[in-house]
Amino acid sequence: MKTSMTDGPGGFMTGLSASRRSDRFDLALPAAEQRTMAAGWLMLGVAALIGSGLFSVLLVLARTPHLSALVPGVDFFHVALVVHVDLSVLVWFVSMAGMLWSYDSARRAHGLGWLALWTTAIGTLLLAASPFLGVPRPVMSNYVPVLESPVFLYGLAVFGTGFAMLTLRSFLAPVRIGLGLDGSDALRIGLRAAAVASAVSLMAMVWSFVEVPAELEGKTYYELLFWGPGHVIQFTWTLLMLVAWAWLATLTDAPLPLSPRVVVLVYGIGLVSVFAAPLIYLNWSVLSVEHQKMMTWLMRFGGGLAILPMALALALALARAPRASDLARPLRAALITSLLLFTIGGGIGFLIQGSDVRVPAHYHGSIVGVTLALMGLAYALLPRLGFGAPRGRLAHWQPWLYGGGQLLHILGLVWSGGYGVQRKVAGSGQVLRTTQEVLGMGVMGLGGLIAIAGGVGFIVVVLRCMRARSEAATC
Repeated sequence: MKTSMTDGPGGFMTGLSASRRSDRFDLALPAAEQRTMAAGWLMLGVAALIGSGLFSVLLVLARTPHLSALVPGVDFFHVALVVHVDLSVLVWFVSMAGMLWSYDSARRAHGLGWLALWTTAIGTLLLAASPFLGVPRPVMSNYVPVLESPVFLYGLAVFGTGFAMLTLRSFLAPVRIGLGLDGSDALRIGLRAAAVASAVSLMAMVWSFVEVPAELEGKTYYELLFWGPGHVIQFTWTLLMLVAWAWLATLTDAPLPLSPRVVVLVYGIGLVSVFAAPLIYLNWSVLSVEHQKMMTWLMRFGGGLAILPMALALALALARAPRASDLARPLRAALITSLLLFTIGGGIGFLIQGSDVRVPAHYHGSIVGVTLALMGLAYALLPRLGFGAPRGRLAHWQPWLYGGGQLLHILGLVWSGGYGVQRKVAGSGQVLRTTQEVLGMGVMGLGGLIAIAGGVGFIVVVLRCMRARSEAATC
């Protein structure tokens, strides 16, 4: 029978019968080498959030009425926005994928794993430094906004190479899945499904790079280049969130009312649509309108197939759950806020008309929902990676602060979008004509500042736990 360090004293759940433990969605403690590598990926993710947070302060100021004059101008806003998005979404998500795939890996291909980590870290450093080296021109392309500068583009290529090596290593060092298909096997299948989605996304990236003419103008080129792989990679992040939901539900004594086989079926449903991507590439040119529409429909309809049943099961589990223990409270808070933000973000998607700020409200909700789930999983794995266990007041309130601030931020964007305030603009470029528009963007700014405080709280908690180096320490 598989065991976990959470089965013993001081764990998140105790007293479970042997019959129920086989259905627990949890992974056993890996060997020291895997734990060290997973900790390295977590450190990279935290470093990316620190850099992203510094740029996000400037972003919120640039969009908030009466405070926008404190930043240099619209061009600076766009430069900061590019780096903020790439660090807080692309680097953070890849780092957390690296943490999970390294944690659940066999003792093989260690050299490739460390090479992937260091390559990705070097690429991240170049991305973060690029605004201060030369005069970069921001290109606000979807999924991966870009700074047209040699440093940024080289950094992006290095980062992508690291991600490709990470994905390859996830296939070269898999952990054996048992024939009995228990809860830990289900989580492993979910993680492998996310790796498959990443591999398909990388394939789409190469295909688009070959097919898109290099002589196209900047915005058009990068929009076409990242459209296909950007849509496919969303399946990776969604599958990681679904794995985190099942895992956190178990660790917080709110187990899903689903068997491991049903959860595997949900993960399979979340993955199956990914295999339509190569068919889209085969049938429609990357340059065609049909290609763009089909990739959009793929994510819109295929991406939601697995989310609804898991979200309903999770909501039922949380409604039935007893009061969380002190150790499980931060995890429970991250789980609840993740479910709420992702659900609200998905609902806002049905309100989108045109290109106003309801578009970022939609993807902010979805992205933050994934982020909160991964934050909760980071809290859960800290003691398993040899650090302190988050159990203090700040650890408990941090997900509520971050999620609540993001909710205000999103509602302010939805309100302003209803009055036609356009996306990807700041300062005087927003053209706020009415009191309602100013008030809506003011709520957005307030929520953004609260969310920044919540993000800082996460960084503080993680750094305290890493410094504590003891599960018994409060951080």
